[in-house]
Amino acid sequence: MDRQQQATLICDTLAAGRGETDTYLLLMPDTDVLYNAECPVCSREIDHYARLSAAQALPLRYDDLNDAKNLDDWGVTADQAAQRLHVRQNGQIYIGLPAFIVLWQSLPRYRWLARLVSLPGVYRLACWTYDGVLAPLLYRSHLRRRRKTA
Repeated sequence: MDRQQQATLICDTLAAGRGETDTYLLLMPDTDVLYNAECPVCSREIDHYARLSAAQALPLRYDDLNDAKNLDDWGVTADQAAQRLHVRQNGQIYIGLPAFIVLWQSLPRYRWLARLVSLPGVYRLACWTYDGVLAPLLYRSHLRRRRKTA
């Protein structure tokens, strides 16, 4: 569904009086997510977000880092992309936990999580957990999978 079709759908929905959450789509910027589809954990989580965004016709696009044309578009190497989640919104690229926050802010069911994780103490703990534990663990797992297939 292109932007014009989305706008028409939203206007029709508003005309039918189905609520104001649909107005968010008119204001929501396009959001692109770069992730590792070969990572079982990553792909499961991103597939969940993709289903949610598709069901609500949200302007989110999901790019697999294993497709070279996606990497050119993002201006990162495969190795850089595999180390952390990347999200682009309004031309700005977010990496790691800030990328998750931008993604969660774009998904109505996850806005509460974006607000929670953005709190100063929670943010610091979440950054430490993601950057210090989870991302390195997933990256090492990615490298092991690569060695097995090479």
